[in-house]
Amino acid sequence: MVQYDDTQLLKAVSNRMIPGDEWPSAADGGVLTYLERHAAEDTLTWANVIEPGLRSLHEEALMRYDQPFSELTADEQDQLLRDAEHDVYKGWPISSKQFFHTLLNLVAEGYYGTPEAGGNIGGKSWEMIGFRPGPITNADTPVPEADLPQKSIDQLRDRYDAIVIGAGAGGSVAAAVLAEAGLQVLVVERGSWLRYGEVGRDHLRNHRLSHYGHNTGPSMDGHPRTIMMTDGDERTTAPHTGDYHNNAMTVGGGTRVYGAQAWRFHPDDFRMASRYGVPEGSSLSDWPIRYEDLEPYYDRAEWEIGVSGDGSAHSGRGKRERPFPMPAMPLTLDAQRLAQAAEKLGWETGPVPLLINSVERDGRPACGRCGECVGFACPTNSKNGGHNTMLVRALATGNCDLICDTIVECIDTEGGKNATGVRLVQEIEGAVHRRQIKAGHVVVAAGAIESARLLLNSASDAEPDGIGNRSGQVGRHLQGHVYAGAYGLFDEIVQDGLGPGVSIATFRFDHSGQNAVIGGGLLANEFTRLPLIHWYRALAPNAARWGIRGKQMMRDSYLRTSQIMGPIQEIPSPESRVRLSKSVKDRFGIPVASLSAAFIRSRFGPGTCWASKRRSGCGQQERAKYGERVLMAA
Repeated sequence: MVQYDDTQLLKAVSNRMIPGDEWPSAADGGVLTYLERHAAEDTLTWANVIEPGLRSLHEEALMRYDQPFSELTADEQDQLLRDAEHDVYKGWPISSKQFFHTLLNLVAEGYYGTPEAGGNIGGKSWEMIGFRPGPITNADTPVPEADLPQKSIDQLRDRYDAIVIGAGAGGSVAAAVLAEAGLQVLVVERGSWLRYGEVGRDHLRNHRLSHYGHNTGPSMDGHPRTIMMTDGDERTTAPHTGDYHNNAMTVGGGTRVYGAQAWRFHPDDFRMASRYGVPEGSSLSDWPIRYEDLEPYYDRAEWEIGVSGDGSAHSGRGKRERPFPMPAMPLTLDAQRLAQAAEKLGWETGPVPLLINSVERDGRPACGRCGECVGFACPTNSKNGGHNTMLVRALATGNCDLICDTIVECIDTEGGKNATGVRLVQEIEGAVHRRQIKAGHVVVAAGAIESARLLLNSASDAEPDGIGNRSGQVGRHLQGHVYAGAYGLFDEIVQDGLGPGVSIATFRFDHSGQNAVIGGGLLANEFTRLPLIHWYRALAPNAARWGIRGKQMMRDSYLRTSQIMGPIQEIPSPESRVRLSKSVKDRFGIPVASLSAAFIRSRFGPGTCWASKRRSGCGQQERAKYGERVLMAA
């Protein structure tokens, strides 16, 4: 039998999946370098899927054409690949369909992914489809960020007036308010302080598409969570997977990589139970406060942190005392087209309020309008988060200390009545260090999951089930966000490539009026799509995905595709909750968070979903009902 050269075979297959034309082929675009890197990182996939598939494809070519695959005509090669795609070959040691799609995905990842990942030499595929990753200024050097001085564990005071656990959106605000009031404050962050250059740019390892990892903490090892299965067993999940629900564990938390939409709640969001009733089995209830009670704090946050928007837009969503401190971001070409469509339908629209500088503010420039907003750090430092606004203010007072890469393993209390301090644990050069710090007040701002985990782990004789858990409510009623949406493919270009992308919204289907959706509804256009997200999610089910037609599809559809999305109201359930794992501990021996969920059927709709931030699932019928209507009008 003719021996095959696996490198030549891999090159030949890759070049049929993405052939050359006026733009590079897969191999010329650097895909083989990416595949080599992937093979070293994921040896099991290559040993169990790719390599036996290549051998079988080689043998198939010899049996059918009496020549190696790499020496066949393009039509003959394509026919062999089509048969593999449709699982025609039954005698292979693996499914030929699995082999084909596994390798096709990898080839696409190398071709349309980040140049630094090993493929896409010179970003040629991005140029081909019209994706522009960087700021419109084309500046090579990111805008400098404020340095955030840190303390080591042995430099900390023995006692602080207040300890804030978590340096994200809530923790940074609490730290600034307390420090500026003259209190001595310690901020404890389990993640690292990552400057712009330290936050990864990989389009497959980020908080928008975490295919193989993410670009912030925690590290992959030593920080698991578990999912409680229906049979009572626990399934371990890693930090980059969707069911882990990692917003980002770093200084700034989720605000380091978020899309920065800054919506206020609708007044009726505070009285959902009164307005719609309580579904059986749910824990839905009215808030103990009203919109009017919260409005002064919305106003203060918008002005002190920095929000761009149009205060006169989206009528009926509650009275405002002041406009936004910055004008709204300019409408993208996509938003202009959707605005025209909404006008045809008689729908009111308005800009999306964003925690992004539309003009220079606080010594930081206006948005550079790059194509990598949500999921990545901001190259112009124009996205306003905890790390570059409130935490900077807190540290500037001289009353605030920041310690990173440190976990609070429990909170100390006085007979379960008052917090008296915390127990810290940190690993330095392989050695674990622990220290007890006293405090007059402890602010828990570690996110919904980790805050509940910490309270549950802080059990004492006075509170054997955890702090504040005498009624058993800590960790229950966990909710996330589920989104529905629609893509529309237009005859003409509707994308100008300018970020952040999301810039127009309608509340046609909020609580009020004859078009009201139970729970209220929002539709907005989406953030600028990464090329790989477009390849994975935006192509029609019957669209060509490989070969010259697949390449043309990417080139022709990327700038002609519009997308609108909207969150679906989830219904709280006491059984959607955080527990302490009974079997899994983290690197310091602390029980990890174990997540579980419940499903409620009611007249609210199809029901709640697993508490998550999935962008699919429940509400897909609503997508067809409303999402496609505005795209059709466009």
